[in-house]
Amino acid sequence: MSRAQRAVGRVPVQWRVGGAGMAAVGVTFGFARYGYGLFLPEFRRAFDLPVALVGLIASASYLGYVAALLLVGVLVTRLGPRPLVVIGGLFAAGGMGLVACARGPATLTAGLVLAGTSPGWVWAPYSDAVDRMLAPQLRERAMGAIATGTAFAVTVAGPLALATQGPQWRKAWLAFAAAALLATLGNALVLPGGGRAHPAGNSGAGREAHPATDEHPPRTLHRAPRPGISWLARPAALPLYATAFSYGLVGAVYWAFAVEAVSDHAGAYADVAAPLFWTLMGLAGTAGVLTGHTIGRYGLRRVHRWIFAGLAGAAGLLAVAGLPGAALPGALLSALVYGPCFMAGSGLLAVWSYRVFPDRPTPGFTATVLFLGLGTITGPALLGLLAEHQGLPAVFAATAIASALTQLLPPPKTRSHPRTQHPQAQAQLSNHAP
Repeated sequence: MSRAQRAVGRVPVQWRVGGAGMAAVGVTFGFARYGYGLFLPEFRRAFDLPVALVGLIASASYLGYVAALLLVGVLVTRLGPRPLVVIGGLFAAGGMGLVACARGPATLTAGLVLAGTSPGWVWAPYSDAVDRMLAPQLRERAMGAIATGTAFAVTVAGPLALATQGPQWRKAWLAFAAAALLATLGNALVLPGGGRAHPAGNSGAGREAHPATDEHPPRTLHRAPRPGISWLARPAALPLYATAFSYGLVGAVYWAFAVEAVSDHAGAYADVAAPLFWTLMGLAGTAGVLTGHTIGRYGLRRVHRWIFAGLAGAAGLLAVAGLPGAALPGALLSALVYGPCFMAGSGLLAVWSYRVFPDRPTPGFTATVLFLGLGTITGPALLGLLAEHQGLPAVFAATAIASALTQLLPPPKTRSHPRTQHPQAQAQLSNHAP
């Protein structure tokens, strides 16, 4: 055992897992995936990018993310969390390094797409890592901490963008890449490798390990049959899939174009407005760790309505940002509303998915995430074309309408206390961090 491993081993396991997870989620989601939107005005100036191409690049990065996510779903039980999270960290570092060194749109696009795949490599393995390394009573708290990695990284990225304006933006992306390498090293020291077998009758993470006793006899291990299309397409799942698609579309458009809209209408405050907007969004987003408590207290239906009303309001505020006197106040209010609503949306989908697929939560949630991914791919590409012809206010007006209409697809009325939720749903609740 190396000196570094011995030093890490002296830290309580929940702190090791929580810290490493926050770092991994922060660099892959907060920097590699969402940094594109923050620096979009600089990219457009440096590479003369038309707004339609901006949307296509964003969609391409989300396509890579979905492909990685599906691949990891197959590999995580065979390889264990460590190699997959390390791959994600290296993709983030390599992609952001390419962006920092880009001299033309082709290299920029390649770097952004490579970096954009990295969250897909990190997400599912951390559900597995928390399940394998922590006792059941520690898992929910650890996943809540890990989820805040995105919000804290977004908060850090804002001031960094303010300090590296103009041609200096490349230094920010080099700093992002260096942070990704450090986070990857830390995760390589902390996470377990190697696959594990699934007990019969159990479908995913959240299993408690018991010795073979009279109370807990040994269980037969076998590969469960894969669920078919008819199982996944049950009628109760259709509103869930439609909501996931809308959530992905709205989120991808907002992350890709919000800073551009703020910069367009901030006038003399443009250089300060965008980083301030981003920082406020990240700080407000840390409230997303309360999602599980809020769902347990008020139920899925109310939280669903609040989230999509908030997303509609946040997009609507950017749609009217061009009105006299509305630019900066409206943009900052939009950031404060959007941050917690977006961070809470993944928790809503995780709990709702488990209620639809309690018998096989992992494949059910994977199908849900696939529809979310289709929304993230469709949104920037389609609405980027709309922006080319009608402008960004029309894009955010359309996004606000889509969010408002999603309130017509409510979850079931049933409520469950957080303690009765399946451990896999608890892990997924805070681990999307899209």
